[in-house]
Amino acid sequence: MTASTPLLVTFSIYLAAVVLIGFVAWKSTKNFDDYILGGRSLGPFVVALAAGASDMSGWLLMGLPGAMYLGGVSEGWIAFGLVLGAWINWKYIAGPLRVYTERTGNALTIPDYFTHRFQDRDRILRVLSALVILVFFAVYCASGVVAGARLFESVFGLPYNQALWWGAGATILYTLVGGFLAVSWTDTLQATLMFFALLLTPVIVIMTNGGYEASMALIRQADPGNLDWFRGGELGFIGIVSLLAWGLGYFGQPHILARFMAADSVHTIPPARRIGMAWMILCLAGSLAVGFFAIAYFAANPGQAAGVDENSERVFIELANLLFNPWVAGVLLSAILAAVMSTLSCQLLVCSSVMTEDFYRGFIRNGASQRELVWVGRISVGLIALLALWLARDPDSRVLGLVSYAWAGFGAAFGPVVLLSLFWERMTRNGALAGIVLGAGTVIAWKQVAVQQFGSGLYEMVPGFIVATLGIVVVSLLDRKGPSDEMKATHQQVRASLRETGY
Repeated sequence: MTASTPLLVTFSIYLAAVVLIGFVAWKSTKNFDDYILGGRSLGPFVVALAAGASDMSGWLLMGLPGAMYLGGVSEGWIAFGLVLGAWINWKYIAGPLRVYTERTGNALTIPDYFTHRFQDRDRILRVLSALVILVFFAVYCASGVVAGARLFESVFGLPYNQALWWGAGATILYTLVGGFLAVSWTDTLQATLMFFALLLTPVIVIMTNGGYEASMALIRQADPGNLDWFRGGELGFIGIVSLLAWGLGYFGQPHILARFMAADSVHTIPPARRIGMAWMILCLAGSLAVGFFAIAYFAANPGQAAGVDENSERVFIELANLLFNPWVAGVLLSAILAAVMSTLSCQLLVCSSVMTEDFYRGFIRNGASQRELVWVGRISVGLIALLALWLARDPDSRVLGLVSYAWAGFGAAFGPVVLLSLFWERMTRNGALAGIVLGAGTVIAWKQVAVQQFGSGLYEMVPGFIVATLGIVVVSLLDRKGPSDEMKATHQQVRASLRETGY
């Protein structure tokens, strides 16, 4: 396929805009705090859309519609789990984390927060959590690179290996140059573009099919199972639990938690929650609708289904090319690039902050200047990007599969630790260590043994989260020393401060 002039123009304008934002943000980046957390200066609108855009990666416009196209409404359970998990995260985690990270050494990263929260003078907790972030984010970043490559491969007819570099290039550039402010500002633009694309596309698909009733008739005719939430009993209890369990992952995602930490105050969180949840619900509904009503379109037009039959994750791309004017299609396909770039950029930045704050300043040059740290951060972005490109080199990679593994890894390793650290005074450093090790280890072991060797259908998030939580509680209670008086005092001060603000 050769890209039309409208596609080339719209993509070029979009890419130029985000790179320009990166250079504008460069001018506003005065020190390392600005580079990795924006100086804790984000208002509710930017916090909400930046959190949403960094959460909803390329899987929102590729992986999820593709799953819905193949499985029908039974794939919608994942949306219920995500909405519930995101709401709990905004309601009960965002405010306390914003206050706690500021009170504990003005922590800039999750490993930094764990270190100060549990007074880990040996810095074992810092190293362990930083390693977990680098390992799972390498996989997560690879999913974004794959999604971007798929887009450039489909739109411009590039070979996969070339599409990898084109898809990731602009993201790497504006993240490397502009840091957190560039990522947050571009996330706001990208979230708006994603919102527009996911509301418009299903409406046009339904109209093309002859209306809602005609679409439903075609979907039913293609396979009655498309309308069955339980797929005739095939899904089962384990399958539903696995899909709903995606919501547990929110409590441990460093790239989303960083947005909460960057809010200008705890008072910003409630309005940001309302904006963010409204955006998320509408975008998820639009994404599911794209895949669902695409069943009707391609059932009525089987001669146009070759690209989707080859790879279901291309369903949004195929619909945009087939149903829209090339200029509009260019904007819609830019939304996929926006979804990819928004998540990939913040993940690169989190990895960069870990390598700079938790390894370089923490162990190599504690007295490094702010300018030096910013440049180390930029170099780190480049190194992590190269690793992600290497991991994404397999053209058979699937976006949703990569995302699900990394999502489970973070959710199980960090979710229980973050939750209990904010609300349970008795938790100790050794309990946190046990939670991270058991959570990450269970996810890896379950994926390699239970899923791949024995075909278990249970999502690795579920056993990982449960085992990590039990490990934290048991080890903390067995820890004779318990938390120090200073840790208890800080915890009580944070809780008192939160009560004053309504939490």
